[in-house]
Amino acid sequence: MRVSKFPLIVGFPLFLGACATAVPGIYTEPKAGFANISNQVTPAIGKRTVFAETQAENEALRKQVHAMVHRKTISADTAVQVALLNNKGLQASYAKVGLSAAEAWQQSTPENPVVSIGILGIGAPELGAYRAIEGLIRANILDATTRKQRRAIADANFRQAQLEAVNDTLALANQTRQAWVNAVSAFETVSYLKRAKATSDAGSELARRLGETGALNRAGQAREHAFNAELAGQLASARLDATMAKEELTRLMGLWGTEVNYFVPDALPTLPRSVGRVTAVEAKALRNRVDLRVAKLGLEAQAKAFGLTDQTRIVSDLEIVGGFELEREAEGGETESDTTPQVEIEFAIPIYDTGKARMRKAELMYLQSANVLAEKAVDVRSEARGAETAYHASYKIARHYRDVLVPLRTTVEEEGLLSYNGMITNTFELLTDVREKLAASLEAANAKRDFYIAQSNLTAAIYGGGVAGGGGGEGAAVAAGGDAPH
Repeated sequence: MRVSKFPLIVGFPLFLGACATAVPGIYTEPKAGFANISNQVTPAIGKRTVFAETQAENEALRKQVHAMVHRKTISADTAVQVALLNNKGLQASYAKVGLSAAEAWQQSTPENPVVSIGILGIGAPELGAYRAIEGLIRANILDATTRKQRRAIADANFRQAQLEAVNDTLALANQTRQAWVNAVSAFETVSYLKRAKATSDAGSELARRLGETGALNRAGQAREHAFNAELAGQLASARLDATMAKEELTRLMGLWGTEVNYFVPDALPTLPRSVGRVTAVEAKALRNRVDLRVAKLGLEAQAKAFGLTDQTRIVSDLEIVGGFELEREAEGGETESDTTPQVEIEFAIPIYDTGKARMRKAELMYLQSANVLAEKAVDVRSEARGAETAYHASYKIARHYRDVLVPLRTTVEEEGLLSYNGMITNTFELLTDVREKLAASLEAANAKRDFYIAQSNLTAAIYGGGVAGGGGGEGAAVAAGGDAPH
């Protein structure tokens, strides 16, 4: 009987796997990558964010959110903080980071060897139970030799996923702040339209009475009634817009059920006394923009993928197979066993696919990523310049309405009232002055809204999170159904 060489053959494939380095802890720790996300978000916007994985963590967050919003008037900062704690889409983005960490973990782990055992001649009468046993262990050599490159690619993807989550967080914060601005501006718009409607009601009633006495013709009456009817339609439309604006804010904060019973202020904060210049805004944007860093990591990952493709261009799969065959024979009433070791190497012969097509694809994907990065750098510079220009211009426009137009309309109204008391101006002229002053005040409120939107866009242009379009249109939002709390 020969001595079996089975332990030696089995040990060789296992030795290949043992050569693998240990898996880095950054991939295996709980909430992998989230600490890095939090450390980048807080300095940028001054808010904290949380990744909730357990039911207990979600319950704790629910209680925090309830205490912050339920039946309370919330500020823009509170709205942003609630969104960062409660928005489920953001939680899904954080979970994606965990998935990329798990992928990097998996790429750092050797591929499991494949064992196959075969029993031949089962129930052979002269041998009792079986005639031969075959055992094979299959290990992928290419897996061991390319593991370092594959882990580098997975690590780049892991870091890219973290930056994408940071950008998602900043985008949500920016969207929520702008939604709050639009919702509050909507209520301010409705308040001005209600006051204008009250003035219009008085004019319409006066026209009706004068018409009954014959002091005002039908055309004059119809003119006042038509203006009043148009204003009623505008007020109803503004209330509908307000409902939708507040609902958008509610959605971004992830609120439902009784938590939607919160309020927003009746008017936006007054304009700041002054706004300073942002020095080197392009340089700041290039240094801080998260989406630009994401594009850089994408180029890095493509470079590493190109190297791996080049390394495996000819041989894309290489496996070593080690095993033994134990064969039994019966002679003279005795059973003898003969063990034969065997080693095989399996690989694909590159007759048809020589790897040139894969190399060409890798080259073009790298070139694509390089051009995407270059375009992103140009866009970032432009967005930063545009956001700063809009920020200062919208401030000047809002100051012009507040400090020039509204005071002039106020003076006209006050002088008209004095003339009316002196029986120089008639009632309709006085009502016209009041309406024009209210219209100027509404324009000033809209200009103030545009300034706060531009302020939010400037932060997004420097740190990331997306530069939204301009202010929210002409007029906007309040809860439908009259004067219910908002």
